[in-house]
Amino acid sequence: MQSIPTIETPRLVLRPHHVDDFADYEVLWADPDVVRYIGATPSTRQLTWARLLRATGHWHHLGFGFLIIEEKATGRLIGEAGFHEVRRDMTPSIEGTLETGWLLSPASHGKGYALEAVTALIEWAKTKFPHMPMTAIIHPSNVASLKLAAKLGFVETARTDYSGEIIILSRTETPQV
Repeated sequence: MQSIPTIETPRLVLRPHHVDDFADYEVLWADPDVVRYIGATPSTRQLTWARLLRATGHWHHLGFGFLIIEEKATGRLIGEAGFHEVRRDMTPSIEGTLETGWLLSPASHGKGYALEAVTALIEWAKTKFPHMPMTAIIHPSNVASLKLAAKLGFVETARTDYSGEIIILSRTETPQV
């Protein structure tokens, strides 16, 4: 089994998901403000439990996945970020890429935590998967995530219809092979 890393930044600990996280994770995914641009429907208890368990499966089978974002100063779970392979039925396809994603509790917005976390994850991925391109999909109305993606080096490459919503596909520069 792939070892799941713990990555520390000046203000954050990015760590594996644990079943003990479930109560906080459930609150996070049930918040309408958290899911506004990623499905728009707060997650049920059952779906959140499956999502928590699936996080470890990504690491086991693919060698990458999402990590919990924990605030060092308080020890609170404030979000998650990482990479996944979703095999979305959309054109253009982003299969075979490190699809990059992040979400934070609304109380943690505007503090630079997402930039700090995803920058650390990108640096980790560059050493572990140097030949895999990174992608992200972002709803066109999600201005904060679009700004963050630009700061992280993502650029728009296409727009498409996915599950009835227009999604922006963003990619970083193609890695040097």
